Amino acid sequence: MQKLVFFAGVAGTGKTTVARKLSVRMPAAFLDRDTIGGRFVEAILEMKGLDKNDRDSQFYKDNLRDLEYDATRDVCVENLAAGQNVFMISPFTAELKDREWIEEVIADAGLSREQVDVKVAVITLQDMELQKERIVERRTERDKWKLEHWSDFQKRVDFVPEINWDIPASSILVFDNSGDLTEEKVEQLYRFVNE
Repeated sequence: MQKLVFFAGVAGTGKTTVARKLSVRMPAAFLDRDTIGGRFVEAILEMKGLDKNDRDSQFYKDNLRDLEYDATRDVCVENLAAGQNVFMISPFTAELKDREWIEEVIADAGLSREQVDVKVAVITLQDMELQKERIVERRTERDKWKLEHWSDFQKRVDFVPEINWDIPASSILVFDNSGDLTEEKVEQLYRFVNE
């Protein structure tokens, strides 16, 4: 079966780092929503005279959020249709709530649920200061707004999104990414994805 693995979680929990570590052990198309849509979103926000890094503005939510996620979805569909395993990296909060969303992705790839094994790894942190340190260390421009509005994120550190997809409980893993990402932790993720 092809693997379609979602790495969900809030900023700074290490979604991308975890997915990269796992991709060393398992070939997959690596689809980070920030990479796929980021440059376009920044350009449009700047054209509108808005902060190019603000993904919490009402304008972003009303006009760009779904566009960015839909573009990532379309690249996912193409890779699934081409027979690839796919890693999807982003919070996916709205998509995880939508029971039909995952069914449509698989159907649009010309596949059935019997051909695609869907897993969701929710990456969390129990340590708020560690989350902030990781965001500071990655030194990306898009994090400037987050750091300036840090109090907005403090309640999200161990956030687990609502997941309404028709997948077994064993296909969902809440993974605490505190501390070092050891080989043992990567092995745990590898086993989860390949069970």
